[in-house]
This record gives sequence, structure tokens and C-alpha cells, in this order.
Amino acid sequence: MGQIWGLFVLLTTLQVAAAIASPDDDSVAVPYAQPKSFGPGRDPKEASTPTPWKKRQWDGPPPSDVLAFPAKVITSIGPSGTAQVLADKKTPAGGFIPFQTCLDHVTSVPILTSTIPKPTSLFPAVSVIASLNVAPSIPIKQCLETFLQIPFDHPVRRLGITAEGPIQTNKFYGNFYLGNQTSPTFLHPYSVAWARGQGASGSWGLAISHIESKQRVYGPIKPGTGAASYFINPIGIQSLCLSAKELNNGTALTTESPTDLSVLVNLRPSAQAAPAVQFPLVQGLGFITGIYNGASPVLQTGVFYRTVTHTTTDPKPGVIKYKLQLEDGTTWLVYAHHTRGSPLDLEVINNGLAQSKAPFYGIIQVAKDPGDGEKVYDQACGAYPVGVQLSGSVDGTRGTYTFSFNKAGMSGSTLAMFALPHHQSSFDACTRAKLTGLKLQTTTKGMATGVLADAWTTVEPNLPINIGFLPWLPEAGTISAISEATKRSIHNVAQQEVSQNILDQTDQNSMYFSGKALAKFASLILVIQKLLEDQGLAQAGLNQLKVAFARFSQNAQKYPLVYESGWGGVVSSATYQTGDNGVDFGNTLYNDHHFHWGYCKIRRFFCVDSLYLIYTAAVIGHLDPSWIHANKAYVDMLVRDIANPSTRDTYFPVWRAFDWFHGHSWAHGLFDVLDGKDQESSSEDTMHTYALKMWGAVSGDMNLEARSNLMLALQARSLQSYYLYNSTNTVQPREFIPNKVAGILFENKIDHTTYFGTNIEYIQGIHMLPLLPHTPFIRTPQFVREEWETYFSGGRVDSVQGGWRGILMANLATVDPRGAYAFFSRPDFQPGWLDGGQSLTWLLSYSAALGGL
Repeated sequence: MGQIWGLFVLLTTLQVAAAIASPDDDSVAVPYAQPKSFGPGRDPKEASTPTPWKKRQWDGPPPSDVLAFPAKVITSIGPSGTAQVLADKKTPAGGFIPFQTCLDHVTSVPILTSTIPKPTSLFPAVSVIASLNVAPSIPIKQCLETFLQIPFDHPVRRLGITAEGPIQTNKFYGNFYLGNQTSPTFLHPYSVAWARGQGASGSWGLAISHIESKQRVYGPIKPGTGAASYFINPIGIQSLCLSAKELNNGTALTTESPTDLSVLVNLRPSAQAAPAVQFPLVQGLGFITGIYNGASPVLQTGVFYRTVTHTTTDPKPGVIKYKLQLEDGTTWLVYAHHTRGSPLDLEVINNGLAQSKAPFYGIIQVAKDPGDGEKVYDQACGAYPVGVQLSGSVDGTRGTYTFSFNKAGMSGSTLAMFALPHHQSSFDACTRAKLTGLKLQTTTKGMATGVLADAWTTVEPNLPINIGFLPWLPEAGTISAISEATKRSIHNVAQQEVSQNILDQTDQNSMYFSGKALAKFASLILVIQKLLEDQGLAQAGLNQLKVAFARFSQNAQKYPLVYESGWGGVVSSATYQTGDNGVDFGNTLYNDHHFHWGYCKIRRFFCVDSLYLIYTAAVIGHLDPSWIHANKAYVDMLVRDIANPSTRDTYFPVWRAFDWFHGHSWAHGLFDVLDGKDQESSSEDTMHTYALKMWGAVSGDMNLEARSNLMLALQARSLQSYYLYNSTNTVQPREFIPNKVAGILFENKIDHTTYFGTNIEYIQGIHMLPLLPHTPFIRTPQFVREEWETYFSGGRVDSVQGGWRGILMANLATVDPRGAYAFFSRPDFQPGWLDGGQSLTWLLSYSAALGGL
């Protein structure tokens, strides 16, 4: 029997109890949820009222003739329909390239570079049954006094959000409630943005855009590889705008029903008015659908109409169709299904404006026709998705997950959705049979293909269920032994490292760097016990590691964690104490949480910190199962913050970091960015999943372990398409593939750089660290070999300075483990060649195990 879960929420009894327990339940390690504080004189309704528009560089007043002045329109009747042709032509309004460099938001180099003092004495071996009397973690019930004095519940307020409870912080639609609410939302293949009276159309509606590959802009060519340094897509092209006559300069945008895979966007004539038009948004939409309930529709364009044709033949009873040819040569289709009242009757006023002659009740759907898509759109029109049900199952090494789209509109119509390349390559036979010939380019995920289906099922046939704590290779599995001679050689290094001051090294002012240090000692002690088989020395180190971990489980670190109820999550108090939103990599704004909790890292609002903490907890629990009970509530809290699978959890949103549609996580939290969400370190993304897998294994949570195995397989497929490029990659532009890695992947661009510098070892290395057993599963030998030959072979690695040199050589172990071992065992090995967050003992043992030494 396989493990099966509906919506990924069939948790164990204990996990369900934790997920829905009240804040008064002492068994749940959730920081005390304070009631929302709006400050003196602040109306709570302000949280749903948009802020005044602020002019930005791309905003400009629309041409006055587009807004109101009629133009000469020639109406002709032909066999295909009634066409309204604009007598005069206008030049299409182009978009703009948001030239904002990644170094504008520079962060710290993500390796520990401080000098590590040599131990003054070596740890003696201790009895394996000995343990320190460390107090167990307790629920974090008391927020910091400084936090309680903050007048608002979070530095970023919930702008225009009408939903209650935890709100997503890292999802595709975040720009709708951040900044001016006008930055794009990328749906793949379309993007949408609130026009807010600006741009070439002057619309107050939702602007719709689609970018072809020929519109991309490439950066300078990099010497040596001939690769473009970046590619980016123009934004601000308002091909079509769905709006209403009732919308004007008092318009307010609100969102409701936000989930991990969908949201409902409302445009209201005023903050207190009912919506004039609503837009249910789901990633991969075949149509952009506007729902009207008595407002008068307006269709505007900043690219300008050439012809507007009402087709003679309706695609379905009750659905009429318009075909719009724009001045840039593109063709867009408009479908209108009225549920009561009159059908949609559009009157073309001028090159930029067509409007309904009467109020409308029903839906209007917009889609771009690349030339061969009309039949597919005709078949699917009238229905639209309003949400997604996610379910999955695991049976041995085979896993599946299914998107069941919640459908509205005409019940007899099948949905048209667009699948990304990694979806297409993993569809089961039934879903694959529903692929169509309709294809549209996406911004950074290759060519999307239309699917006529109300549900998709994908299959991952090779789950990494046999990856554990020790070195692993696909063909050999776990390698749990090294030679006696190698053990003796490594043992002296291990004794030196484990005798370092663990408490000092893990007491950083950053959750990320503290987590890295904890994970370093966790892997070191693991090797001492399991590969070097020195039980007493391992126990001595483990006792100290437990004390160091207790600083965090008891919330006594330099910047304690707090639970904030504004968005619903556990964040660093660093921003509350310093006033700096960027401190600790933006953890307070939900950057990098999956990095921070995994080791314990916090960058660009993502929750990466938890990955190092969760990994450390998994190792401690593996070495001492009796430790788990006292610390499980705390670790499960971190797990829930980044990877909560349950909609019944009232404290945390579902799947904060991981995006099941894209197959990887987004590190970007509550920041308004023109190019959409982004993620830099693909390797730390997979580490967060590996940490979840191992915590599930040691804590007895089989569902968490099964989900994580499926996530790792999905990440391998996705990253090998979008992040890690071997010579056979056909997804990304050929001009960019020679870079071998993405650098930073945004929704609208890919930039071969980092947030902390442009050195090639930074760019390639951020996708390598840290080296763990699952690394060869993600970074295949073929890829590692090609990347090495491109940048570091022939002695070029010798010019790399500092800890990055050790990262590069550790990566080499996948294809040349003996060469890597020879480097780390050099008599003249320099401690400065190590990232302070990695153990030399681990790297020696890893390389030796893979090399059969």
C-alpha cells in the first residue's frame, strides 16, 4: 500500500493536533499571537484601503485622444463577421525594461569568513549514555517587549486584503498588495497589472500582456563562454485592459480568497463599493477572465486597435466572440458569456477604446492567438478556474501529484490551461493525451503548451527514498563505510574540529549564519559517530550541540523569534529592534525563511534560516532519539512556517515557500518588485526539502517524509530545466545556456549574478552550497562535469580565494571524489579555504566515501 494524502493534509494524529491547536495549548510551540494593533487613531479598515498612487519611472500620462476622443471607424460586414476598422493607424506603445541591477539590493556573502580559533584543548571521549540536563523547548508564549511597543503588527501592512487569517507572503500575486499595487503579476504565459490610470491606455482596469521571445533583451556577452549575462522581458505593455465605465480615479483594488495557487482580485469604484469587475487568477490560465455583475465593460489598449471584428458564428450558445488585431501585429480573442440581460455589444470609440453599449452580467475572457489557437479557445471558452485542489500519493519510489482545478462558468466546457515544460515531461498518459498544439512563450520558463483538461496528474518515478544522512550516489546508494586507514587520517581533523567552541560559533547576530554553524557541527558529529565510529567523541560533541541548539529552542538568541499575526508567521525580531528591513537578509519580511529555518538562514524574505535548524534537529534526533520528544514542538513550528500543508492551520499559510506549479521555491517575501518573485540559491532550496525529509524520518512523520521525497524529485526535474543547464537543455534561450546556472531566477528575467557580487565562484557556488547526501540527485554528474570544464578546470580553480575554493572542490567530489579528497587532505591545506559553515571532517569523509577510499 502506498501513502496517499488528499490536499497533502492527511497528517499524523499528532501533527493534525498541532496544526489546529489553540494558542493556549502548551503542547504547540507557536509564539503567542497578539491581536492586531493599528496604533492610535488608525482605522482597522485602512488595511483594505489602497494608498495614494505615487508616480514611478515608467508611469506616464496616456495620450488624450485615447481616453475620450472618437476616431474615424469604418464598419464593414463580411463572411467572417462585422469588422470595425480604424481609419488611422497609430504606433504601438512599447513597454520598458526595468533596469534595476541585482546589486542594488546587495546582501552579505553567504559564507562564514571569520577566523575560527584553534581549540585550547581537545574533547575527551565521554560515556555514550551521558547527556546534559538541557531544558526542553517550550512554546514561545511571550513576544519581546520591544515588539509589543511597535504601533503596527508588521512593518508591511496588509494593503487591500479582505481575507482573515494567515496570508501568503511569497506567492505570485504579492504585488497586488505591495507598494503601489501596480507592479506586474506573472501567470505564465500571461502577465497582468493594475493600470491605475497610467500608461498608454490610461485604463483603471487590469492590463494584460504577453511577451514573445523576439521581444527579450539580452545583456552583454560574457568573455570565455559567449553567453549573455542576463535576459529580461519588457513590462508595461498594455495589450488589452479589462475595465468598466464605473472605474475612475477613486478606484480601489482589493484581494480576497488568497491561497497558495490562486487569488481573487477586485476592482471597486471606491473602497466601500461593490466590485465593478472581479478577476480570478490561477497560474497557467488559458484566459484572463473578468466577472461583471451589472457594470459596463470597457476594453482598452496601449498597443492600439487595427480592427475589431464581431465574428458571425458564435463558438457556443450564449457566447459571442470578438477578434482584435492590434498595431503590433498580434491577434487577441475576446469571448463574452452573458448570464442574464443583453449580450456584450462593443462599440469602438477610437484606436484605444471599445466599450459596451449597456451594462453586462456575465464573464468576458481574453486570450492571445499565436495563429493556431482559435479552435482550442473556442472549445474551452465559457469556463474558468477559480482555485486549485492539490493532492498526491507516494508508493515506494513512485510519486504523483494532481492539480484539480475548481471550475466555474459553463459546466459543459473543459478548461484550457497552460503547462510548463517540466509539467509536460512528467504528465501521466491520460493528461499527456490532452495536450494541444497551442503554445505560448513564457518569460523565464520556456514554452508553455495548452492543455484541455479540468485536472492534471504528473508522475515522478524515481523518488529518492534511499537517501539518508550519509554520502550517497545514484548508482551505489548510501555509502556507510570507509577504510581503516582513511578513518585514522580523518580522525585527528575531527577531534580538532569538534573541540572548537560550539557555543560561540553558533551565537551569531543572524539566524542564517547561526544556522549554518549549527549544521556544520551536526554533520561533523554525525561523521564521527557513523563513519569514524568514535562513539565517545561523538557523544562529547553531541552534548555541546544540544546546548547550542537549546539557545534557539528556548528563543534566547541575539534576535529572538516572534510570531506576528499580521501575515501569520514566525519571524526574526531583528527588524523590530533595528528598524532595518534588510537586516538578517530580510527575515522579518519573510525573505528566505525556507533557507533560514532549514539551516537557519534568512535572506530576501524567504525563511531559509529554518532549513539549517531543521537539518540540525534531524541529525540530533537521529543520533539521540530520546531528544526528539522535548524539542518536537519547536521544530514542527519551523516546519509549519515554511511548509505547512494544512488549510486547517490557523497560524501559518499553506506552503509559504514552495510553489507546486513551478516546482521550486521563491525566496522573495514582502517586497514590491517589477520583475516578480525570485530565488538565488537553488541548492539551499533543495536543502530545505532534504531537511524536511530527514526530520520527517527521525520524528516518525511518514507523511512529511513522503511529501518531501516527492518535492525533491519535482525540484530535480524543475531545476534541471530552469536553473542548472547542461548542453542538452532546450528550455532556456540558447544565448543564456552556456552560463550553466541561472544566477538569480526572477519571474521576468534571469540574471547570471548574485546579490553579493559578480565573481564567477559566487555565481556558480551559490548553487552548490552546502554539500549534502542529496546533492548528486539534483546536480547530476553530467552537469557538474560540464560546469567544471567551463569555468574551473585546467588549474583555474587555484586562483579562487577564500571559502569559495573549498565549495568548488567539494562540488567536484560528484565526478572526481579522489581529486576532491586529495585537495582537502593536502598537508598545506589552508583553513581559509573552508566556508566557516562547513566541516573539513565532513568534506573529507564525503569525498572518501564516494571515492572508495
